[in-house]
Amino acid sequence: MNALADLDFHTLTIPFRQRFSHASASRDATASVWVTATTRAGHVGYGEACPRPYVTGETLDSARVFFHAVRDDVLANIRDAASLADWVTHHAARIDAAPAAWCAIELALIDALARDANQTAEAWLGLPETTGEFRYSAVLGDAPPGFFAANFARYRAAGFTDYKLKLVGDLTRDRAKLAVLDDPAVARLRLDANNLWNDANAALAYLDALGAPAFAVEEPLAVERAAELPRLARALDTAIILDESLTRIEQLAALEPGVRWIANLRVSKLGGLTRTLALLDAARARGVGIIVGAQVGETSLLTRAGLTVAHAAGTALLAQEGAFGTQLLYGDVITPSLMFGMGGWLDFTAAGAGWGLACAPEEAWLGP
Repeated sequence: MNALADLDFHTLTIPFRQRFSHASASRDATASVWVTATTRAGHVGYGEACPRPYVTGETLDSARVFFHAVRDDVLANIRDAASLADWVTHHAARIDAAPAAWCAIELALIDALARDANQTAEAWLGLPETTGEFRYSAVLGDAPPGFFAANFARYRAAGFTDYKLKLVGDLTRDRAKLAVLDDPAVARLRLDANNLWNDANAALAYLDALGAPAFAVEEPLAVERAAELPRLARALDTAIILDESLTRIEQLAALEPGVRWIANLRVSKLGGLTRTLALLDAARARGVGIIVGAQVGETSLLTRAGLTVAHAAGTALLAQEGAFGTQLLYGDVITPSLMFGMGGWLDFTAAGAGWGLACAPEEAWLGP
């Protein structure tokens, strides 16, 4: 008899403490998918994902459609780690079209079935346990000058040294932000353009004029112009971070040798944990550096999945993003919230079955 008894779909909306903006979007609350999986033994598992039209072409509505299209098949055929891996392999094309929607389902299945087996998620998947100290980057989006300076001051006071700056494509505004970051506390800086430019020459002219002391630039070009990234990387003599341009493992084969590539791996974007770990292994084999990224508005559940990826990355890990918890959200589905502390550090050891987290989303946050 199959171990799974039920799967349920909800939307999850939690207000932010402050609006977060970048070149592709601005938001003041989460816009997430929330899935619960219940086993016949009564164990409940939870999954989360963040569908974004400008990342994977998904919306909350399209995620709901995917969920209902696969629900019965998932309930009938997934019972353990082997059958989960088999389902992911045989439905690759469907997941390619709805990676965030599948991510929420998969995370819930892992949690519920691992709880049934009284194992941590890692043990159930046959992975080493996730444990250790993890250090997160400061991420600064677009904000009015006073708010931006205040945000930086909070990071600096908390001992952060690694920074990511979101560009908006306005030299005056971006230079003003760089002037604030001209501070000894900023030991390393990377830029994120969120696919600002449709032309490599325009991107090169802007970034040359900006003159930021950054070691890497993330997604400077529109996704459809990704073939121009190697030329831009050589002209700028910088590393290129791939995010929206790297959503499937097959895309690694097209990366031109000799370029300093870095992959920004986000579990929601890549279609769940098992696909993310597979892409991680393939990227490391090609010498591609790793950043474990996060969607703005993730709760501690996706932070937990990201920790598994960061631990698996080992020495290839260059930076980690997310773990804002209730420093950004007015509330969290997890108690206590998984979030960085002083210096960006988060000390974590997996404890308990499944994700090992006490989960209780407020009813007011859940929608159909």
